[in-house]
Amino acid sequence: MVLSTLDYSIIILFFLTTLFIGVFVAKKSGKNTAEYFLSGRNMPWWLLGFSMVATTFSTDTPNLVTDLVRQNGVAGNWVWWAFLLTGLLTVFIYARLWRRSNVATDMEFYELRYSGKAARFLRIFRSVYLGLIFNVLAMSGITLAAIKIGQVMLGLTAIETVGYAAVVTVIFSALGGFKGVVYSDFLLFFVAMAGAIGAAYYCINLPEVNGLENLITHPNVVGKISLLPDLNDTEALITLLVIPLAVQWWSSWYPGSEPGGGGYVAQRMLAAKNENHAIGATFFFNIMHYALRPWPWILVALASLVVFPDLVSIQEAFPDVTADKLGHDLAYPAMLTKLPSGLLGVVVASLIAAYMSSISTHLNWGASYMVNDVYRQLIKRTVSQKELVNVGKLSTVVLMALSVLLALALTNATQIFTYIIMFGAGTGLIFILRWFWWRINAWSEISAMFSSGIISLLITIPSIDEFLFGNEIGVFPVWFSIPFVVLITTIIWIVVTFITRPDTDEKLFDFYKKIQPGGPGWRVVVEKATTKHIDIITDTAPWTVPLGILAMILGCCLVYGVLFTTGHLIYGNVTESVILATLTITAGVLLIRVWKKIGRQLIQ
Repeated sequence: MVLSTLDYSIIILFFLTTLFIGVFVAKKSGKNTAEYFLSGRNMPWWLLGFSMVATTFSTDTPNLVTDLVRQNGVAGNWVWWAFLLTGLLTVFIYARLWRRSNVATDMEFYELRYSGKAARFLRIFRSVYLGLIFNVLAMSGITLAAIKIGQVMLGLTAIETVGYAAVVTVIFSALGGFKGVVYSDFLLFFVAMAGAIGAAYYCINLPEVNGLENLITHPNVVGKISLLPDLNDTEALITLLVIPLAVQWWSSWYPGSEPGGGGYVAQRMLAAKNENHAIGATFFFNIMHYALRPWPWILVALASLVVFPDLVSIQEAFPDVTADKLGHDLAYPAMLTKLPSGLLGVVVASLIAAYMSSISTHLNWGASYMVNDVYRQLIKRTVSQKELVNVGKLSTVVLMALSVLLALALTNATQIFTYIIMFGAGTGLIFILRWFWWRINAWSEISAMFSSGIISLLITIPSIDEFLFGNEIGVFPVWFSIPFVVLITTIIWIVVTFITRPDTDEKLFDFYKKIQPGGPGWRVVVEKATTKHIDIITDTAPWTVPLGILAMILGCCLVYGVLFTTGHLIYGNVTESVILATLTITAGVLLIRVWKKIGRQLIQ
């Protein structure tokens, strides 16, 4: 594939614009860590919302969706669609709590919520565990997708791709800090969305595909378009739908979909102007992320089944692709090679935008842990703001280098998704309950974190080499691995919770007074404070969590309704679309009423 002068002009203009943003905000971002990592906590909801959506665009996401659709059909996307539940739980319950905490990072929360040396250990260790290990793992998946795109679309070697992409992104990220990331994300969102929609429209109208109607009825595609798994295929039903909806969404930690909020989503909530802006940002993100954005990727994936029906056809079309990088996820960039001049430049720029947005977010988020929760806590407590910002910039470079090295050893995007889900399984329930149950302590989280990691490692030891060479993992059936880890991990952390001492009264009183979580899970603490004549209740409004859960359910109906209504319209199923649209509107009206009721209770 050869890029035209027009294509190169579009790409160069995009690069220059992005770098200009980084340079423009560099001076203010470098003043102190509050500016460098949270932009002064003064960001509006819409800008943060666009930033979250742009971050999750990523170069690996369309590759992952393509891999899922080609192997398991459209219904294969339930492995990540299920995370909408935890996303909306964050919107209607946890966004307000995170903003009230006023911490610099979600790792600082540990010493706000827990007491003693265990809390300090948990803060520092988990900062390294997530900010370094898991963060590098996630970035390596994004970089792997960039490598594949570079090989297929531009004829670049892996080293050339990561060289160009990493250098530009790390310079931009180090200069602009969080404000540079968020400002550029606003631009990157529209570039990435235009590229995705343009690519989908052109791909389904290729001569080989011959339009949407022929695509949907093509023999290679007709068995892949269902929005739900085949009810007669028990293993697929359990793996793709039952486990994600029944277990995975609340039990597993995954970047951007942490139960109870966390990671770079928490970073954006903490950067919001106030609680309402934090809620608005996360709600906007979940609507865009799950309801509207998947379909352009899905359509390209379905079209790829016509043009490249199997891996052999991809290998024949792109003989220069190395064997260790060959997979179904390669079909997405393979389809993009069919695009004409001009549109090709926009799409390549959109892929670069997706890469830069995701990587810059992960770099800034990970660096915030290294600075606030490792360097400042473990290495040098008394330090100037200038030095902290410089440590943040150095951490940015190191994180980028490590993720590049790991990406060169990986094969496909599904590997990363599977391993992150596995190693975070069983910890999610703690993240949900720790705000509302006083008895959970630092040892609860420490035991869950270690047991989840160790158990996941043990059941995958027979196939550790598969992590490098791309085969399926596990000594159990695929569907049983996550429930097994969740079950054992949950038993362990519950037992540990009750055999270890609870946090000190002083810590529990301070946490309750600051956050005002409410609910029966804190009744013991409130009664104890009352006995000691300590006033910790500053908010007398009724407990809104039950209404928040109802809002989450209605929100899920709304977002899934938009997703499925759109799908049936694309498929030409008018009757189903009308019925789903009616149900979706009804859910939206009820959601507005519930949300207004929550607002009235908070004012009381």
